[in-house]
Amino acid sequence: MLRTVTDGLLHPSRGGTDADHAAFDEILSAVASDFSIQVRIEIARLIAGSLAPLSHTARRFALDEIEVAAPVLKHSRSLTEADLLDVIAQKSQDHLLAVTGRGDIGPNVSHALVEHGGDPVVAALLENKDARIADATYEAVGVRAQESTILQAPFVRRKGVPPNLLNDIYLKVEPKLRGEILQKFEHLSAEELDTAFKRSRSRLSQAYRAVPDDFEAARQRIDTVQKRGELAPRLLIALLREGKSTRTAFKLAFGRLAGVNFELVDRVVEERDVDAIALLCRGAGFERAIFVTLAIIFDDPDRRMSGAEDFGKLYESVPLHAAQRALRFWKARASGND
Repeated sequence: MLRTVTDGLLHPSRGGTDADHAAFDEILSAVASDFSIQVRIEIARLIAGSLAPLSHTARRFALDEIEVAAPVLKHSRSLTEADLLDVIAQKSQDHLLAVTGRGDIGPNVSHALVEHGGDPVVAALLENKDARIADATYEAVGVRAQESTILQAPFVRRKGVPPNLLNDIYLKVEPKLRGEILQKFEHLSAEELDTAFKRSRSRLSQAYRAVPDDFEAARQRIDTVQKRGELAPRLLIALLREGKSTRTAFKLAFGRLAGVNFELVDRVVEERDVDAIALLCRGAGFERAIFVTLAIIFDDPDRRMSGAEDFGKLYESVPLHAAQRALRFWKARASGND
């Protein structure tokens, strides 16, 4: 039987009509469960590389044990999109991982893999350069990548990820990946930027903290300062030196000067994210000395005396145009509560 099957799979054009091939497919599919797993593995390997029209058999083997299914899921041209969606909905993560290796993954299959797959499956999908992924699916991956280090690198490095989603994840990734995001921003065309900014304006972040108790009092103070024409970067240093009681006023002033919302500044300040503060200062056009002073205040006390030169280099290392583009994304998403 195995020799007969092998001959039929390797030489599908050797005589026989379409009806003969269909009959062969029906018979092979019907008796497949009677074979031992070792025989099914061998037949699956042949099916995976065969050009014979074996839709029923390919589907049957795709839903088999992973040892049988893997080559069929990765390579068989007989599997339809509906077959792949059924496998994704019904089978194991190993089956889903095998599907990510295909060269003909369409948007619907990609979305199903993200919906049903764990992070290793999604990471493998992102690394498949031939997979077609819709923007809505990228958004779902972007949300997961906020907390998943497994997804961050392949998400950032994937060609075609909308720039606004890369900007959303900027604060969550390691410095090396932040640098890669900024490099991508530098090479965006005007058309790509306009499209990305429109997307940013239509989406609001849901991950912000509640405002502090002294928010209203601090806002009134900054409103007064702004009306007097005294809202300038150097005010930030003065507010910080007043102590913890003016921390909220500092964040509000920083947000006004940079053109971003309070919640974003609150996040980077509370997390002492000096890289993000450098990006904000650089994009907003603050003097290098202002950033260095802010960075020293927020840095670890044990290295303040030796950190000034390093902070200056950090500021200069942020590409100006990329920082301005990143800042434009954040400005587009400002909620207006500051």
